Amino acid sequence: MKTAISLPDSVFEEAEALAQQLGLSRSELYARALQAYLKRYNRNQMLLRLNQVYSQESSDLDSVMAKMQFTSLPHEDW
Repeated sequence: MKTAISLPDSVFEEAEALAQQLGLSRSELYARALQAYLKRYNRNQMLLRLNQVYSQESSDLDSVMAKMQFTSLPHEDW
């Protein structure tokens, strides 16, 4: 999909230099950068949600379950 965006001149110039250095087109550089940002943003959103859950719920290990898991380790195929 084609789109038009406005960038500060300094950001555009740095991006142009980086694209040339990496041997990428401008479009490929921007697509990769946006993909990396979205991945990090989604990861941060997940972390925020997990922190909300664990701020309300205990994250202590169940002692019976922990013992069962520990004793089953020698029988696991890794």
